[in-house]
Amino acid sequence: MPLVNRFIKGKYTAMKDLDQFLNRIDLPRINPSSGALLVAEPFLRESYFNHAVIYLVDYGDGESSMGIVMNKTTNYLLSDLLNNVTRREPVPVYCGGPLSGDRLYFIHRLGDIIPGAKHIADGMYIGGDFDCMIDYVNAGYPLEGFVRFCLGYSGWDVGQLDDELKNNVWAVTSMKDADTILQGSEDGYWHGQVRTMGAKYRGWLYHPQYPSLN
Repeated sequence: MPLVNRFIKGKYTAMKDLDQFLNRIDLPRINPSSGALLVAEPFLRESYFNHAVIYLVDYGDGESSMGIVMNKTTNYLLSDLLNNVTRREPVPVYCGGPLSGDRLYFIHRLGDIIPGAKHIADGMYIGGDFDCMIDYVNAGYPLEGFVRFCLGYSGWDVGQLDDELKNNVWAVTSMKDADTILQGSEDGYWHGQVRTMGAKYRGWLYHPQYPSLN
């Protein structure tokens, strides 16, 4: 075979291997459950979900599903939304998803410290007595790693999330460390989760978040 043909064939093979590496679809399949994480595939461009990581609050066969986006910050602070927040340290508010954007949710690891909190899984809770939570905030207790406030949530009708999973919109992964699930934000949070998901997902890390800017 002429040298130039070997070069072209070798280059084509290398590009094909790279394409398969970056766009691999033979990925591990994990069944979703309450307390699992949904990690957006790198090509998902919808603004709420681009490089999003969603904590799945409710999931069940034949039922609708609910989750909270964990890593999308807003321009709001908690004191912008509530007059009774007196804590000097600014408390960021995150965007939990496109539904009920005028409603404030809080997800936390405080358990029975907050009466009425709903246990999700593995020491994670949502909601509870709001006044008690604000007292906790104003008292200066630690927030990073313990509490996250979010506007809105993410939801799916019956069967909708399962269809998206079949189409590889999301990868399902288990929470590796409850101590870190409420820490970090934005693109670095997504990359951190992908790194914990094993070598088969490594190709996801090489895609730019906004390809049009490259």
